[in-house]
Amino acid sequence: MEALQTLIASTGLVNFTPGQIVMMLVGVVLLYLAIARGFEPLLLVPIGFGAILTNIPLAGMGEPGGILYLFYEMGITSGLFPLLIFLGVGAMTDFGALIANPRTMFLGAAAQFGIFATLFGAIALNWVPGLSFTLKEASAIAIIGGADGPTAIFLASRLAPDLLGAIAVAAYSYMALVPLIQPPIMRALTTEAERKIQMTQLRVVSKREKIVFPLLLLLLTILLLPTAAPLIGMFCLGNLMKECGVVDRLSKTAQNELINIVTIFLGLAVGSRLSADKFLTTQTLGILVLGMIAFAIGTAAGVLMAKLMNKVSKQPINPLIGSAGVSAVPMAARVSNKLGLEADPHNFLLMHAMGPNVAGVIGSAVAAGILLALVG
Repeated sequence: MEALQTLIASTGLVNFTPGQIVMMLVGVVLLYLAIARGFEPLLLVPIGFGAILTNIPLAGMGEPGGILYLFYEMGITSGLFPLLIFLGVGAMTDFGALIANPRTMFLGAAAQFGIFATLFGAIALNWVPGLSFTLKEASAIAIIGGADGPTAIFLASRLAPDLLGAIAVAAYSYMALVPLIQPPIMRALTTEAERKIQMTQLRVVSKREKIVFPLLLLLLTILLLPTAAPLIGMFCLGNLMKECGVVDRLSKTAQNELINIVTIFLGLAVGSRLSADKFLTTQTLGILVLGMIAFAIGTAAGVLMAKLMNKVSKQPINPLIGSAGVSAVPMAARVSNKLGLEADPHNFLLMHAMGPNVAGVIGSAVAAGILLALVG
């Protein structure tokens, strides 16, 4: 009987807490969104499964010595995984649309307005009973507005590691929900005539230009904002490997095997922070709300900047591509293209939208570097 009682006491049935059950259900919801709805499955599947694993009672997978804890310490605390992700993203990125139409850099910059607007919003929430964010925590929350998961994780690991789980889930969830969140904002801020604007065809960009661009971008980062060099440096290295044409094996590895392996470990590591004791707090609710506000402001700012540029530009600019200034690549560009086709079946905006979309990746990394320089 004593052995039976010991066995029963070691089962999950008698050791589950209500919080662990709730967080397991959160993991199941993330899996549902990834599998049934196709929302960012490459990340939501390992994050959702990691949330389930870390909340298994007595398993200790998210505690010191556990496998998820080791993933977190090895890749998140050190900042390694986000940087490797940026290396792979750089190897998959084509700067051609941005080089051909450099004006779209302003759209990528405008979309980062949501980051800095939300920074002040997070500080203002300190007036709400039960919510308290330091300047570093507010800065880490604000970066969600860039819709760039690796950047959000990198900055949160530096400024607010205790909030990493909530920030990462918010960032990747809103990235996955781009097709649902952005269209209503884009329609509300544009007219039917504006959505039908057709843009002139982009010029052909030479191989030399594509090779010089990442080197020039890195040089500007070194001179003006070295705190952003870890992210932008890895991004530029990946892109240079792709464009130079002499290290195809390295480029393909960065685009496929490396980024896939790191994505698995990154997702599980983020999921390990979704334990009940760390996630079920009033701060988490505040982070989710602020993240949504940041993302909405960033989308709106990009569209409004495109409308302004269209007023003063000789060449027409469809305001829909402004929403692609958030760095959810390439999903935000696809949303711009979809709405353009809805207004006019012959209005293809995908390549035009890739300019601000790529600029948004650079912009979010620059914003992270600014925040690190100011409050890090």
